[in-house]
Amino acid sequence: MIKNTIYLVFFVLMLSACNYGAKTSNPTLRDFTFEPVKGIRYVEVKRRFKDGYSFNRDGFMQKPSWIIEVVKEDTMAAWSPQKNRMQNFYLQYDHGNVYNFAAEFFKVKHISKDSLVFQRIQVDGKVIAADVRSDVNMTFYAQDYIKNKLKARAEELQKPTKADTAFIEKRSAQVNANSDSAFAAINPVQFIPKSKIAKVEKISTVDRTNNRTEAYDYMFPQYIIRIGRAYKDFAYQVAAVVDFQGGIHVKTVYNILPENAEAKKKVAQGIADIYVRNLFDVAPGTTLGIPHNSEITLTMIGKANKKP
Repeated sequence: MIKNTIYLVFFVLMLSACNYGAKTSNPTLRDFTFEPVKGIRYVEVKRRFKDGYSFNRDGFMQKPSWIIEVVKEDTMAAWSPQKNRMQNFYLQYDHGNVYNFAAEFFKVKHISKDSLVFQRIQVDGKVIAADVRSDVNMTFYAQDYIKNKLKARAEELQKPTKADTAFIEKRSAQVNANSDSAFAAINPVQFIPKSKIAKVEKISTVDRTNNRTEAYDYMFPQYIIRIGRAYKDFAYQVAAVVDFQGGIHVKTVYNILPENAEAKKKVAQGIADIYVRNLFDVAPGTTLGIPHNSEITLTMIGKANKKP
């Protein structure tokens, strides 16, 4: 009896293993197939965190932008802005309802001829990360559904909602009450020169080979300000909060010894107050048109009796 039970358990385990392996090559054994939606072009109309907002507390915005179409069970086409055309990607089934294409992992949460809902997930070493990187839901509507049923344009559906605006208003009020608090502005700080002896350069850190997207430029904005006819040569790189009124508050001076930190911070703050505020109009960062405190990295370089 015990021997028969062992054989039965072994048989069930082997059968389960075979079925699991077959799912990777036989879509009919999965929870669903893409066959019913093959050839339908979908436009991403919203991308939300699980709380329903397009923004998180740090100011990162989930911007809907994908256009996709199932070509066949193992091929997904996606719009490539760089190539200005649809590009085919291998649609790899992983496990459960998890798929991979275009170097991204997605869990399929809903599929119909009118709409798709994917959860973008971050996979590290075959393990799904249980953090904000996997906290993204992407909703797609079929182009025909948008045009003929909703009588709308995708661009309108992609705009932030009233709830997003209320969230940003509340978040802005929180950080604006404290000059040490900030969150990233979708439209970063602007330095507008008022004199020929002052110049500014905004540094882009986009690097697609290392997955540094355009979001890095507003999440972590960097600037170099060059000032001529300074009282003496100087160079400081600082982390600073630019408040909702354009005031600059130096938080940290980089590349100095700890024992010199406070003294150098006072000098850097003086340069920001005297030179930067007088030689530039400083426009605060804004999100959805709302000005708020935001943090920047600022390099201030002064040259005595020289042009910037």
